[in-house]
Amino acid sequence: MKTHFQNQRLLPAAKSVKDFEKLLESSYEYIVMLDCHLAQLPPLMRLAHQHQKKVILHVDLIQGLKNDEYAAEFLCQMVKPAGLISTRTPVVQVAKKRKIIAIQRVFLLDTHALETSYRLLQLSQPDYIEVLPGIIPHVIKEVAEITKIPILAGGLIRTKQELESALEAGAVAITSSNRKLWHVK
Repeated sequence: MKTHFQNQRLLPAAKSVKDFEKLLESSYEYIVMLDCHLAQLPPLMRLAHQHQKKVILHVDLIQGLKNDEYAAEFLCQMVKPAGLISTRTPVVQVAKKRKIIAIQRVFLLDTHALETSYRLLQLSQPDYIEVLPGIIPHVIKEVAEITKIPILAGGLIRTKQELESALEAGAVAITSSNRKLWHVK
């Protein structure tokens, strides 16, 4: 299965501008930007481009911006990220339409949440599904087999062994804001 992240088993996620700046000096091609303020995006994206980094924005966590399809259109047209992550289907659909990486984040809390996620994923048809928590290998494997959509595992992955377990279960990459994991290759 060919993915955007062929050479990157880990997608580091920056929770702050300080984290983001640290990742600009890393060897990672793709960086996930979690918490930030709308006004910070233009200068952060300029820095990323100067460092040949591709930024995936988590739309639901951008302060000063509603996480809806209009926000997604704004981001695609004005900020031009490599991709968008959201729990919201309309945001993912805009990313797909705009031909950037579309990642649907799903929280697998129980069987009902899993079944609801399958219905939403049929609607959005994202490029990737980010499964949280990412420490449940048998669920990662099930979601990958049922949806046939590449899986990113995130949330509560704290060790190299947990990272490896998620990859072995079928995740194409791990998303993590845990700085200790950023050095795992």
